[in-house]
Amino acid sequence: MNAAFTTGRPSVLLVEDEPAQREVLAYNLEAAGLEVIRAGDGEEALMLVAEGTPDLILLDWMLPNVSGIEVCRQIKSRPATRGVPIIMLSARTEEVDMVRGLDTGADDYMTKPYSLAELMARVQAQLRRSRPAAAGARLEFEDIVLDGETHRVTRGGTEVKLGPTEFRLLATLMERPGRVLSREQLLDRVWGRDIHVDSRTVDVHVGRLRKALGQGDAMRADVIRTVRGAGYALG
Repeated sequence: MNAAFTTGRPSVLLVEDEPAQREVLAYNLEAAGLEVIRAGDGEEALMLVAEGTPDLILLDWMLPNVSGIEVCRQIKSRPATRGVPIIMLSARTEEVDMVRGLDTGADDYMTKPYSLAELMARVQAQLRRSRPAAAGARLEFEDIVLDGETHRVTRGGTEVKLGPTEFRLLATLMERPGRVLSREQLLDRVWGRDIHVDSRTVDVHVGRLRKALGQGDAMRADVIRTVRGAGYALG
């Protein structure tokens, strides 16, 4: 049974039709602190991506119902999901197959049998790109610095005290500066799809974040932009 995507931990959609292989991969991914959502075929994978965007997709080429190549093509053709990194796994070892997979939009390609250690290294490399804060990266925007490893935030060199929710909210906005995120997208990324809260909760926490970043200084610039009817953006 698949759980919904949650936040806090980077999420990986694992699409593999062989149960034994799927469980081995899931075990190693979860041992690395990642949230794993399992899909046994291409049709289920597309349905799960439509319900919630993962941070990374591990995608087998040979799948029942809808092939991995077609799953990759559809995901990369949609504006909302084209930025999700995809690592394609395949028993096809010919160069022409690898080229086809990469041309379809896969960000990386590994042939079976593969080294689990190498696969995990490639997973972490892709996650550092898609979820830098969750991977412990340091993010900067204007005079705001967020350290994903120590969970510290400073503005103008002064530490900003944030609760866990406000920290995740700021990290999500800083990972996508300038991009408008809807309340529903922020709910998915910050609270998780399995947490049922009113969308107005986002407004409350954005208000708290604004207050914390302002640190009582009315002259300090508000870096969070409200886009009426659309959501919020940083900058």
